[in-house]
Amino acid sequence: MGQDAAQTDVASIFAAPGAVPVVGAPMAGGGSTPELVAAVNAAGGLGFLAGGYKGADALASQIARTRELTDRPFGVNLFVPGEDTGDRERVHGYARGIAPDIEAVGAEPGEPRWSDDGYPAKVALLTASPVAVVSFTFGVPDPSDTAALHAAGSAVMVTVTTPDEARAAAEAGADALTVQGAEAGGHQGSFDDAEERTTPLLDLLSQVREEVDLPLVAAGGIGDAAAVRKVLSHGAVAAQIGTVLLRTPESGASATYKRALADEVFPGTAVTRAFSGRRARGLVNRFLSAHTAEAPAAYPQVHYLTGPMRAAAAREGDTERLHLWAGTAYRAAEERPAAEVVRALAEGADVTGPGRY
Repeated sequence: MGQDAAQTDVASIFAAPGAVPVVGAPMAGGGSTPELVAAVNAAGGLGFLAGGYKGADALASQIARTRELTDRPFGVNLFVPGEDTGDRERVHGYARGIAPDIEAVGAEPGEPRWSDDGYPAKVALLTASPVAVVSFTFGVPDPSDTAALHAAGSAVMVTVTTPDEARAAAEAGADALTVQGAEAGGHQGSFDDAEERTTPLLDLLSQVREEVDLPLVAAGGIGDAAAVRKVLSHGAVAAQIGTVLLRTPESGASATYKRALADEVFPGTAVTRAFSGRRARGLVNRFLSAHTAEAPAAYPQVHYLTGPMRAAAAREGDTERLHLWAGTAYRAAEERPAAEVVRALAEGADVTGPGRY
């Protein structure tokens, strides 16, 4: 670019005419689609595409499709690759232990490999074809990447799970933070996976507000208007929702996954490494219960190892061997259009009045 583009101000997105302080979470693995982003945007929210587990070409196609569907700002999320620290022997031992489950759905084990998830190519894509916001999970981007994205006009957000991570993100040049409480579904977005994150969202928001002076988006267990009101009253500029969007027609979640979210047979959620080698919250099914204790800390190796089993389970309607990522408010997920979900949350929280946001 000949000169730097005007950089997006995250807080101003929610102050624009018709905007509401609701973010559609990036859900890697298929949940997020251009149609879901456009539906969230149509209701005044800020939709996100998930760049995780996609190559740069596939992500570029989704960005192009999203631009066809909405003229409002939207974001893209990337996974910051970690070090290859997985214990190969433990991973192979785990593979032997879960072999009967893999065979039960007629699948073969995947290759338990480390990968950078095509991260450099996706950063290059987003500097050449910028979006309003680029968010990062599992760490902070390199300073050079942040500078390039800023020069392209994008705001940079970082997911944080502790006050220390918030300080590190602010020092690295983040423009805003996604504050992820323990209630959140899917992977804990922590910079490392050494310890489970257990701090509830409202407590974490208060702690992070004491450490940094940045716009905060609150994530984790937000399923109704009361939860939206609470996070806004605790200083967040917006509430991020994910699980409550998964049963919408615009969601890319499999039919098996959507059905499970409404099935009362599941007793609740728990945090596990069983499916991916990294802590994530999901519905408690048989695979989670049977294999959480011995699952190694080896991400993304275990993710790739179990991938064929999970894909087969989704096709075959097997909810006991599928990763059913879900936050604690999963029972609030309904089978209705995503725009209606966003509007209901905003209207119920009384944040749609003129001049409010």
